[in-house]
Amino acid sequence: MENKETTPKPAEAAAAPRPHAGPHAGPGPRRPGGRRFAPRRKVCRLCAEHIDLVDYKQAQIVKTFCTDTGKILSRRITGACAKHQRQIMRAVKINRNLSLMPYNG
Repeated sequence: MENKETTPKPAEAAAAPRPHAGPHAGPGPRRPGGRRFAPRRKVCRLCAEHIDLVDYKQAQIVKTFCTDTGKILSRRITGACAKHQRQIMRAVKINRNLSLMPYNG
């Protein structure tokens, strides 16, 4: 049996810290994007309730898709499909014209 050196080489002794490694970074290599799992896809609430048309008269439904200041929430946040998001947008704009909702925001 050969006698191998047991002392670590200088390059192996102190490994450089990984760039952008946060306090909760695990021992493995980082994944691009930083996500460990895909979030659940949101389902359009209006499609699930079989609501075909969102009208400006349905103020309670329209207000749930807006902030307190009157801004329209995005599809990414609400989970509404493209068809219903367009209907919500039109209803909010009509309600603003009729002074049923605020313009500020």
